[in-house]
Formats: sequence, structure tokens, C-alpha cells
Amino acid sequence: MLATLLAVGGYAAYKAYNNYVVRLLTVPGCAAGTGANAIPLDFGQAADAAIIAGVAERKHLPRQALTIAYATALQESKLENLDYGTLDSVGIFQQRPSQGWGTVTELEDPAYAAGAFFAALVKIPGYTRLPVYVAAQDVQHSADGYAYEQYAQTGALLAAEFTAIPHAVTCWYSPATQAANQGVSTRLNLAAAIAGLAGTFGRPQRGGPVLAESTATGDGSGTFAVTAAGGWAVASWLVANAGSYGITQVRYGGYQWTAGLTETSWQTDPGGGSGSIVAS
Repeated sequence: MLATLLAVGGYAAYKAYNNYVVRLLTVPGCAAGTGANAIPLDFGQAADAAIIAGVAERKHLPRQALTIAYATALQESKLENLDYGTLDSVGIFQQRPSQGWGTVTELEDPAYAAGAFFAALVKIPGYTRLPVYVAAQDVQHSADGYAYEQYAQTGALLAAEFTAIPHAVTCWYSPATQAANQGVSTRLNLAAAIAGLAGTFGRPQRGGPVLAESTATGDGSGTFAVTAAGGWAVASWLVANAGSYGITQVRYGGYQWTAGLTETSWQTDPGGGSGSIVAS
């Protein structure tokens, strides 16, 4: 009996210690996908990827356009919004003001940069049927166009995960620490989140990814009516940018994401509707 109690007690102590070590070693970050196919992302990469997906949704572009954009951004900047580059190149696509892409300020805005990239891409005849590297090179005119091909598969995975696969995008962090690192308040700033959404997906309107929005007077939560095609892109954007706006929960499609230092941040939520997203 004593041996059994010691064994049980020892196991409990081991489990508690093991859980502590797991929490201690969990590094804040984001990911797209799960398991062996998960693609690790830092916070900047996740936010940029969500913005590119949102712009593609606003423009009603096919998924292949998003795949090409991701492959290009991964090759050009590792999906980071850079303020430097070769010659006068800047931003996630390393576009050059001197080549007519826009001003430095404009190109360092990921939504603008993505819009400029897609505007050039759709002018290429049959771009969805071209190899990814060919379509990307026709837009970028890079020194080594074939280099984009190494990111074609990753680009395709990201395109599906940020727009179509339910709860595929997640971020994990301590909300207080994340807010301090970003120099923002931990309080919910829904007005800023709504403005950020509009800058990516466009103003709520019929035919857009976001159909309508409303703010609750009680808890200050925001509800966004979304299309079935654009819903997960909007939810992914909210999760990827949650730390900037004090958002700690996102509910959609039968799931709820909660900000916290754990990689299993999406949980089933039977009350989560499929026609609207609630952010709080």
C-alpha cells in the first residue's frame, strides 16, 4: 500500500514538474497548420501572411494567386516587412519605388504592397496555369526567377491554411508580455482592430469578405458578419493581429481561440456560429 502511494505521489510530482517545464520552455510564436506539416511563423510573418490573404479575399482572387504571392514574399523577405533591401527595395515583396511600385511609405504598408503585387499578377495572361516561379518572375523581374520555386509548396500550404482550413492559424503568448513588447495596452482596442480589418479586407459591404460589423455595449466585443468563403481568412487575421489590439478571444465556426502561452489555443465551441465572428 505504501509503495503504491509513493508511486502515485511520485507520478503526480513528475507530471506537475513536467507540465511546469513544458510551460517554461514554450516560446511565444505562431503557426499555420498542425502536426508535422505545421509552418512556424513569428508574429510579424503571421500578421503579414494574414494581410496578404485578406487582400486576396477582398479582390476575389483564386487561391493560386495567393500561393504565388506567398512564394514570392518568402523568397524576397522571408515574409517580413523590411525597411531595407537591394538598391531601393523595401517591404515584404521588396518592391522598388524607383520602378514605379509606389512610395517607400506605401510599400512598407503590407496591404498596399500586396495590392500592388496582385495588380501586376492579374495582368499576366494565364498566370494561374503557369509554374509558380514563372508567374512570380513575370511580376518581380528578379535576378534569379527560379528561386521562387523552392517556396511553391509552402506557399500553397499557407494559402489553404490562412483562408480555407478551419482553425489552422494560431498564436500563443502571454497577453500582458506581448502587449508590453509591442508597446500597446492590454485593453481591448476594437476601434483600431476594425480600422485594421478595413485596411485589409475593405469596408463591410455586400459582396465583400466582411458583410457587417457591430460592437456590443456590455463587454465591448465585436461581431463581424462574414461570408463562408472569407470567414476563416478574417478569423486568421484577428488571431494573427490579436496582440496588437488587446483581443484575447476569437470565436468562429464552432471553435474558440484564446490568447495564452500554449500551442493548443483553439478549442471546440458549440456556440460559435458559422456566419459571424466574435472578437473580445
